[in-house]
Amino acid sequence: MAAVELQAPPPAADATLGPVRPADRIFTLDMLRGWAILGILAVNAMSFVWPVALEMTTGLPEPWPHNSSNILGAWVTDVFFQDKFRSMFSMLFGVSIFLIGGERFDGPRGQLLRRRLFWLAVFGLVHGAAFWFGDILLHYAYCGLIVMVMRSWKASRLIWVGGGLNLLFGLLSAAAMLAEAAFGGGGGGQAGGGGNPFAVTPEALTATIHAYQSGWPAAQIENLKAWAILQAASLTLVPITVGLMLLGLGLFKAGFLTGRAPTWIYLVVLILGAANLAFFGWHQWIEANAAPGEDPTGGLAGVGGSFAPLITLGYASLLILMTRFGLKPLTQLLAPVGRMAFTNYLTQTLIMSTLFYMPWGPHWFGTMGPGALWGVVAAVWIAQLIWSPLWLSVFTMGPLEWLWRCLTYRRMVPLRKAPLA
Repeated sequence: MAAVELQAPPPAADATLGPVRPADRIFTLDMLRGWAILGILAVNAMSFVWPVALEMTTGLPEPWPHNSSNILGAWVTDVFFQDKFRSMFSMLFGVSIFLIGGERFDGPRGQLLRRRLFWLAVFGLVHGAAFWFGDILLHYAYCGLIVMVMRSWKASRLIWVGGGLNLLFGLLSAAAMLAEAAFGGGGGGQAGGGGNPFAVTPEALTATIHAYQSGWPAAQIENLKAWAILQAASLTLVPITVGLMLLGLGLFKAGFLTGRAPTWIYLVVLILGAANLAFFGWHQWIEANAAPGEDPTGGLAGVGGSFAPLITLGYASLLILMTRFGLKPLTQLLAPVGRMAFTNYLTQTLIMSTLFYMPWGPHWFGTMGPGALWGVVAAVWIAQLIWSPLWLSVFTMGPLEWLWRCLTYRRMVPLRKAPLA
């Protein structure tokens, strides 16, 4: 990596503990964050509509028709979105730890960072327990506490450690996929099988769907049960998430995520990511059109999906190259969404939970397959692409960013833009 290593965070992270000035913002980070927050919805959408056990238990029949619309909808999600946008957002979160906390020797900013992570954990607890079990904010908060002690490492060390961790887990995942295809899963993943806390029988799955459809409090109880199990399971993801955060921070310090690396580096990463995406897409399409529960690819679809961060960096390279070579008007559409990523993430939950299981909504839970669900995802994307720049034309930041900042800084900070002189 050609490097333009940053030895100190830009002044935007401090700004007298007030709002980040527009001149201090890094466009590339806002753009990538906007891309990530929109993509995350495509991945999360199914868990708003169906019990999480459906995705975690093999051997269960799909509760939606196995038709071309649903096959294509599920394939697009798996190939282009699954794990790619969580990876990107994790990398960008690692960058934010440095931008807010500065170097390890900076005591005041370190204290600021700890308060910020504390309030993120509070938001995550409320979000996960009261609204949607799939919350990742709490996970990011405690992973952030680990990463903050390594935030002063040089770019090369961050990239080697973070990239090495993700390569290791990618190889282990690929080996597991090949072994499962060759020798079978031993029955542990079958419906009702042992060893999987999410595994359920078809009867239990139907009961869960009816509970969600019945509204509060049954839906709330189901959400709490799933949240508690998922929080325990997410502890196993700590090395992966920490690795992604370290990798993202290293790429930021090296200039890659700020668009300052040489063009040839972005081209190489783009080609590698595209090759992995094509390999994964082809084999996943074969598997998607097979009978449910069968894998005619012999595990190769799973191998392709095991290296999602490479595809993530391919996406980042493509967007940076588009910005560099005259297509900034297109990538600029993503930046306002990224500047309000916290608000938009939680707003996605409010919209989706309202539609599918909250007591004040239409209770669509368990009624929509992967194909039809894309219509809802697209509608939310359009709404956020429209409302984010409109809000930021009047205010300095998103409403929940403002609340988070006020709690972190222990004082009211300006929200409305100052009138032009």
